[in-house]
Amino acid sequence: MANTSTSGSNQLLKLLGVGFGIAVTIGGTIGTGILRKPGPVAELLRDPVLIMMVWVVVSVYAFLGVLCAIELGVALPKAGAWYVYARRAFGNYVGFFTGITSWLGTVTSLGFGAFTISEYLGLLFPAVNQHLTLSSILILAVLTGFHMLGTKAGGKSQEIVSAIKAVALLAFVGFCFIKGEAAWTEPQALASAAKGGLFVAILGAMQAIFYTFDGWHTAAYFAEENTDSTKNLPKSMILGVLSIIVIYLLVNASILYVLPIDQLANSKLAAADAIGLLAGEGSQKAVTLFLLVSILGLMNAQVMFAPRVLFSMSRDGLFFKEALKINGLGTPAMALIITTSLSILLVISGKETSGRLSDIATFFFVMSYSMGFASLLKLRQTEPDLERPFKVPFYPFLPWFMLICSLAFLVGTIYGDWQNSKYAIIFLCLTYPLYLLLKAKKQSS
Repeated sequence: MANTSTSGSNQLLKLLGVGFGIAVTIGGTIGTGILRKPGPVAELLRDPVLIMMVWVVVSVYAFLGVLCAIELGVALPKAGAWYVYARRAFGNYVGFFTGITSWLGTVTSLGFGAFTISEYLGLLFPAVNQHLTLSSILILAVLTGFHMLGTKAGGKSQEIVSAIKAVALLAFVGFCFIKGEAAWTEPQALASAAKGGLFVAILGAMQAIFYTFDGWHTAAYFAEENTDSTKNLPKSMILGVLSIIVIYLLVNASILYVLPIDQLANSKLAAADAIGLLAGEGSQKAVTLFLLVSILGLMNAQVMFAPRVLFSMSRDGLFFKEALKINGLGTPAMALIITTSLSILLVISGKETSGRLSDIATFFFVMSYSMGFASLLKLRQTEPDLERPFKVPFYPFLPWFMLICSLAFLVGTIYGDWQNSKYAIIFLCLTYPLYLLLKAKKQSS
């Protein structure tokens, strides 16, 4: 039976099941990345086989990561995912910087998503181009108002939008293979894949693909609200990530099938170019409409899970206590308002349009994954008697493998993309004085 808590109890409501878990995993992962990133990846690698291999490698990473996240999610079924695990394993400060970086990455993505929707609306309705900032603010305000209607409304909307996205992408794949003709070209020598060499090229491609895959763990944010997290979380997370992997690999294969590698390498929106090639320029409006739905579904998931990180941090005394407030329909209302308000400030500042932000966000995402894998290893040592209804296979090799891969990626990114990585590192350094400030405020209150 669903929890019938009122707003005064400040409890999240247990209303969510397997269907929502799959939907929020798909919706929280698939956005514009799969339609925009194939071009930049092709520009870096210039070899269809190598391109597909890198997508497969990141797909395997996401699947193995899900297995680790499931153990943590069912053992510690609390809102907040990576934040909860890091705090339990390593204490308040590590939990704080894991939570705050995870949250800020999502805030940035929300602002970018709202602005991107406005730009695509401008393609359909040119008058919108004169009011992109206002349009973005209105989109965020409408999403905020909608999610004040509660967890049930948000969950149902996520299931509908995610189903539309999955069907539309599979239809795109079928259309490309049925209507298109193979456009295979001789791959260029791997040694000349990019000016900086093959290693830097692969790192750049992985950075783009990691950003596209972020969200494979989204269902874990809602473990506290699941009607039976022990049974439902493994099913929803595994089925969700497998669905994403299948869709991503098929979409990439279909784009590579239709577009010559040189054309793809210069494409900013590969799916639209593929459709335009097969069905004429007018058909690209259909891709624009799909993009609107896709980004909206991604933002819908983000507006749901980001406030739950703040809620969980506030419950542990690591954020302002105002973020604890939950309305009678299960929405962490004040945390939601704080989240979208900061996204609106980013929109007003214009910073959300910077391509640099996606690279910085990717650094934070992989940092969060690393903390999750490290937390799993730590908790197995410090809390061996913790009830674990699901245990990751091949322990300890699998979590160690994932942790080493994640850290290697971060080190490689710092080496290959110092221009963006330095901003992420500076922010990580700033989290400690911010933590001390909040700690002092809590002690004085």
